[in-house]
Amino acid sequence: MMTRKAVLDRRACLKGIGATLALPLFSSVGWAGDTKGKPAKPPVRLAFMYMPHGVIMDQFWPTNPDNFLTQPPPALDSLRPVLNQCLMVKGISGVAIKPFNGAPHALELSTWLTATLPNADHRNKIDIAISADQIAANYVGGLTSLPSLELATMPQTHKENQEGLNEGYYSHCSFRSPTQSVPAEINPRNVLNRLFGKADKPGAAPRHDPLDRSMLDLVIGGARDLRKKLPQDDQHKLDEYLDSVRAVERRIAAIEKRQQDAAFEKAGVGPSKRNATDSAPIEIKIPSGDKRSEYMQVMCDLNVLAFQTDTTRVSTYIGSTPNGVTYPELGLGEHHSFTHHGNKPETKAKVAAITAFNISQFAYMVNKMAKLKEGNGTLLDNCMMMWGSGLEDGDQHTRENLPFIIAGGGGGSLKTGRCILSKGNQGDLLTTLLACMGVPLDRPIGIATKQIKEMMNG
Repeated sequence: MMTRKAVLDRRACLKGIGATLALPLFSSVGWAGDTKGKPAKPPVRLAFMYMPHGVIMDQFWPTNPDNFLTQPPPALDSLRPVLNQCLMVKGISGVAIKPFNGAPHALELSTWLTATLPNADHRNKIDIAISADQIAANYVGGLTSLPSLELATMPQTHKENQEGLNEGYYSHCSFRSPTQSVPAEINPRNVLNRLFGKADKPGAAPRHDPLDRSMLDLVIGGARDLRKKLPQDDQHKLDEYLDSVRAVERRIAAIEKRQQDAAFEKAGVGPSKRNATDSAPIEIKIPSGDKRSEYMQVMCDLNVLAFQTDTTRVSTYIGSTPNGVTYPELGLGEHHSFTHHGNKPETKAKVAAITAFNISQFAYMVNKMAKLKEGNGTLLDNCMMMWGSGLEDGDQHTRENLPFIIAGGGGGSLKTGRCILSKGNQGDLLTTLLACMGVPLDRPIGIATKQIKEMMNG
């Protein structure tokens, strides 16, 4: 039986030096407002991770859906540890892009979460539809400190003029309203500051330590006091959580150090000549020689941390945008050029390698979530993490069978460990995910006509 002392306000936190650190969900601690003194069921979270330009289909889909768990396709090799917690849905069609036939890349990302075409009468302005993530955020966002979290690997500045469409369509997937896109954050340190309610003063030099050491010391001191009041299982969870906070801090600090050193060396100032009081460069970009996987994994860690602390329940991560991205770790240049492979085996192999690389970053995130305990299960059990692309095949720009992987049980609402065939469309898929999250809809999402019941439990 839970006592009053074991109940925390939903926004309870450990405090230190003007910052707040949200706590993970403990099985022995309920949020204020729970009825009959019972612990609240962990909330369902929803996330989307995007890769442009489609996939090599025979490397992505299982040759036989019945062998999904035992003989997964090569692209999914990194997901083997959690395949039983994954669901593939084959046969999902995208939005037919007529009358914008000459704008496949302007529409692959912008239609991904809207399942809607832009307004043809206002091509040079954003005029499309509210996206599925923002529909979810409108419903559950008031329960968390951040309604939603939008992340990206690349700046959202791509400029092209396919069919006269606004440049914002190329690099945005989230739309707060039909006429307002939601910008994504590409700087992991800014994301961390946002999660923990911290912000640098305008004009001030950025701090080198993403989390104040003194703040962390106070947080950990407060955690020790709380730890004494928790049962052993929750003590372990608290220790694991604080370890993850420090791990994120170390990873971001290491990346920032390399960025700063590279910037100084480019300016002719080696690291050994720097003074501790020197200001950091005004603009810091990830060096071309840096590991793309490490950058993406930090962003994935931040997504995990945001979900683990219930700082938000909705997120999007644009792993890359149409055109411009390269993969130095694979020894490969611009992604888009390879997708026009003309069915040449050697070029298709390069596209397949890029796809496997991107899925492996997604796998890094969901594998970690599968190891974090929450409630009677894991964090992944209470999430729906969707990876996918807005094109089926980059060579022909087809959209009849979009690639999707969904990881996580959605709080028991999804029936995973399968690859299923569906005649649904992109809007149907999004509508189903929102239904699994418990989000009521007063109208279909874009081209949706139904929920895909075969995805769901019960």
